[in-house]
Amino acid sequence: MMPTPIDDLSLLRTEIAAVAARLIARDGADYASAKRKAALQVLGERADSANLLPDNAQIEAAVRDYQALFLADSQPARLLALRTAALQVMDALAEFSPYITGAVLNGTAGEHDDIELQLFADSAKEVQIYLLNRNVAIDISETPHFKGARFDPVETVSFLWHGEGVHAELYEKHDLRGALKARADGRPQRADAAALRSMMTSSATTPTPLQDPT
Repeated sequence: MMPTPIDDLSLLRTEIAAVAARLIARDGADYASAKRKAALQVLGERADSANLLPDNAQIEAAVRDYQALFLADSQPARLLALRTAALQVMDALAEFSPYITGAVLNGTAGEHDDIELQLFADSAKEVQIYLLNRNVAIDISETPHFKGARFDPVETVSFLWHGEGVHAELYEKHDLRGALKARADGRPQRADAAALRSMMTSSATTPTPLQDPT
């Protein structure tokens, strides 16, 4: 049977996702730049054809595949270290209803990843003052609002926590009501400390698959 245009398109997207996954897992590229570089490598002058590009969910799946094949001896320990640090900082910031997002939550975090949090407070200044009063040096930047481009960007504080980078987006308390929708694939977009602890416990008790001795 001859391949159809749909088959060809699917293969192209799979190839781009695989290249992007390598850039993310090995070099620490973000999804947007990894997708652009991968598309240029695979498609050349056709790289601007948006309909040929995989979505982030497909790239994330490719990252998981890459880590399972090439980083199985190091990535799980790195993920555990990041999740442990994340729980510590979330406990310290408990009064600001912290939620974790990003690669540390979805399980694809590696050596280049930082901890990504969302905090909910009456004002961003509350969080900044809280950290400064505890001698935590912070950098302030902006991050797009999780609700989309129709909403103003939110302030983000970045700091080191026991040697791990943390980026905490600062939202108003009422934003929490719209923050808990699951992703299209059913995975959570964010999780509180209790949910993260549950995930870590579940991962720790999941038996390691037996390896084929051949």
